[in-house]
Amino acid sequence: MQPTDSKRIPDPEMSQDEMKALQRQIADAACWQDTLSVNPEMIRWEPTETTKDTTQKTIDSSTSTTDIPNQDADETQPLVAGVDQAFRTEQSEVISAIVLTRGATVVDRIVAVTDLSIPYIPGLLSFREGGPILAAFEEISQKPDITMFDGSGRMHYRQAGLATHIGVVLDIPTIGVAKSLLCGTPESDTAQRPTGWQTQINADETVEDADTETVIGHALQTRQYDSRKIINPVYVSPGHRVSATTAVKITQALCDGYKLPEPTRRADAYADEIKREYSDN
Repeated sequence: MQPTDSKRIPDPEMSQDEMKALQRQIADAACWQDTLSVNPEMIRWEPTETTKDTTQKTIDSSTSTTDIPNQDADETQPLVAGVDQAFRTEQSEVISAIVLTRGATVVDRIVAVTDLSIPYIPGLLSFREGGPILAAFEEISQKPDITMFDGSGRMHYRQAGLATHIGVVLDIPTIGVAKSLLCGTPESDTAQRPTGWQTQINADETVEDADTETVIGHALQTRQYDSRKIINPVYVSPGHRVSATTAVKITQALCDGYKLPEPTRRADAYADEIKREYSDN
């Protein structure tokens, strides 16, 4: 996959003011309504005995290998991509993993190993991680129907988190699933909630160009213990071409008893697997 909007590719050489200005342009270009090519009700996670992780495609500056694709996937199921990263801090490298699934069947796994250009700057994550993620997307041969990111979408100071930025650049439906709340105000207290509970997140004074009635996402309790309620919710926000309501419905449908939804959980595991392989070698 190649960007459809190359002028908005995150450039780590920009000044922070230029980065913020580009994020405002991204927010203006983003669509927070449902324009998916599939019925979101079809997107679900149904593990079977034939579920496999049998495919792998790995790229870096010197290596490119491809295994035989998994032929067991139900082609009627929407194609969902999960995106996450791992970091090799000693080498200043980032491992960007994408896992593609239909239902619960993994049909492809891609990873790009690239250099990190800038340090972490709160609110400007896409300029640190966006380029490496786009390098991995270049190796995808099938356009996903929905893509989930470990990070924010509209739930961002300038309404343009990682999921929104990459969604606009590639013009694909995206969802951000963050482990912590970057900004906004939950409509209800999020502490000690049961599995399946959710509440909307409204914009607050830290969110530019949005009034306090603007729904920028949801807190979703994806897992909880009955005896001791200590797991915090995840924070789901629309990235691009998905509404806040549909984003949280899809995220809940793709959970399988863990805190993280399966697409990003598997991408996280795959990125860590590649990191261990590099360490062993």
